[in-house]
Amino acid sequence: MSDSDFSENLVTIAFYNLENFFDTHDDPHALDDDFTPDGFKKWTEKRYRKKTKKIARVMPRIGFKETQNPPVLIGLAEVENSGVIKSLLNTSPLKEVDYGYVHFDSPDERGIDTALLYQKSRFEVLQSESLTLLVENTNGIRGLTRDILYVKGRLHEEEIHVFVNHWPSRREGAEETSYKREKAAETILNKIETLPSKGENCIIMGDFNDDPNSKSIERLMDSGFFINPMKKLLTPVKGSARYKGGWNLFDQIIISHSFLNHEEKTHSLQKTDIFSDKMVREWKGKYKGTPFRTYVGSKYIGGYSDHFPVYVVLEYQI
Repeated sequence: MSDSDFSENLVTIAFYNLENFFDTHDDPHALDDDFTPDGFKKWTEKRYRKKTKKIARVMPRIGFKETQNPPVLIGLAEVENSGVIKSLLNTSPLKEVDYGYVHFDSPDERGIDTALLYQKSRFEVLQSESLTLLVENTNGIRGLTRDILYVKGRLHEEEIHVFVNHWPSRREGAEETSYKREKAAETILNKIETLPSKGENCIIMGDFNDDPNSKSIERLMDSGFFINPMKKLLTPVKGSARYKGGWNLFDQIIISHSFLNHEEKTHSLQKTDIFSDKMVREWKGKYKGTPFRTYVGSKYIGGYSDHFPVYVVLEYQI
């Protein structure tokens, strides 16, 4: 896009896994002991404030090159509670944007949730709910994991449906836990079947803990409702997170086919990308080019997150 293309009709929609964005207080109902001043990570107020300031600086820059505006919507993963979201939104330069947020506490055993930030002047929340993800562990006991956040809203004059996800991890093995993430995909599809639009104007974003070619993502794609514009972004030298020497694209934004229509008073896809700006990546050493994370194991290095943000740019057709 050229400079002449910049206008209020261009909007960025982003997703960012904030990597253990905990406050410093011990929640007796969650496994957050590591992220306290006396815990394994020695998570102090100073470190918490430093991370908050870093995140507040990077968020308005996601997609700014394309739209000259901060993102209209930002899906978040790994936020502990509404308190850390409020702290983030009250930190410059993010507090100048006037974001609202949607958040529900979920039953995740670590106490981490998803949330959606939205520019109050540009997006109107019409409905929101937490979709319970019911999965069992291999021992038959219910797995306590993150719910799926659903938000219906109005962007410009168009009604859209947003799903913010952080699907169950691969900790016990990718294949062994695949059924949990496939169940998450089915949960979204079941919700979509109840919508009058039947799969139109849906934005499914999140850390799926699966790549674009994984069974769970293919389950979404097989419905015929969606395209995955991020699929092409995963290469041997590029992704949103790096694990054991290889790149993954667990962070994705999947959209309905309706975002390709280019019809009047609708939004159409213009661009999709990974935000891997110098400020959020390692500059040197063995981890050069990878996300500048907060911790490597127990070692505090003071970065942003172990994931890069991802985003899409939409244009409102007038």
